[in-house]
Amino acid sequence: MQIWQASIIAILGMSAVMAGLYAWGRQRENMATVDVGWTAGVGLVTCYFACLSDGWLTRKILICSMVLLWSGRLFSHILLNRVLRESEEDARYTGLRKHWGSDASRKFFWFFQAQGPLAVLFSVPPLIAMHHSNPTLTLGDVAGLTIWLVAWSGESLADHQLEHFRRNPSNEGRVCNIGLWRYSRHPNYFFEWLHWWAYVAMAIAEPYGAATLLGPILMYLFLTRLTGIPYTEKQSLKSRGDAYRLYQQTTNRFFPWFPRKSTLPIS
Repeated sequence: MQIWQASIIAILGMSAVMAGLYAWGRQRENMATVDVGWTAGVGLVTCYFACLSDGWLTRKILICSMVLLWSGRLFSHILLNRVLRESEEDARYTGLRKHWGSDASRKFFWFFQAQGPLAVLFSVPPLIAMHHSNPTLTLGDVAGLTIWLVAWSGESLADHQLEHFRRNPSNEGRVCNIGLWRYSRHPNYFFEWLHWWAYVAMAIAEPYGAATLLGPILMYLFLTRLTGIPYTEKQSLKSRGDAYRLYQQTTNRFFPWFPRKSTLPIS
């Protein structure tokens, strides 16, 4: 089967899945179901392509395991904590709903449908890494696996710390600035972005290896410019006010670093 044929099948399969998740999201009035589908889709599409492509079997198994462990953890986290347990819709999608107004239903449908091609696009970096010409583990593989372990562990820890903070009723209206959240306002997003550098390290020296840069570049744009940080911070300012403004003053937006002193006047 040609790669273009496999891509069409993957996109059509994702289209059907996302249509079902769109209907579920409308029924629950929570469009975070789109994240469930995209996260699972990247993992499944990557492994689908891996089964149809050439490459050293050991490396293919390693990279498929990396992608599935990343996908499975994030999928279960979003499903349990953002869809099934959450009574309110994620701030990103609440913002989009308000921005789109009366046309929100139609635009959300196509927003969901766009995840099919995106899942295929984000499967490209690990797929290129699988096609490494050397049939042995390389220093690039070791570096990539190390980056992946740091990113997977960091994102898991950040998500756990935030959920633990949120589940404590005494923290209602407060800003989570404990653990990794003391050094970045969005450590979960940072480690999500870092994860995509793992496949760059594994394949950058190979033909077409530069294409793996699509992963971290696109993820950075999505997280910092489109559906990630902008809507999240806008909602946090509305719900937490001066407490979040102080957090913005003292804590880096994306890249972790030590807290700064606030320049806000003390009331």
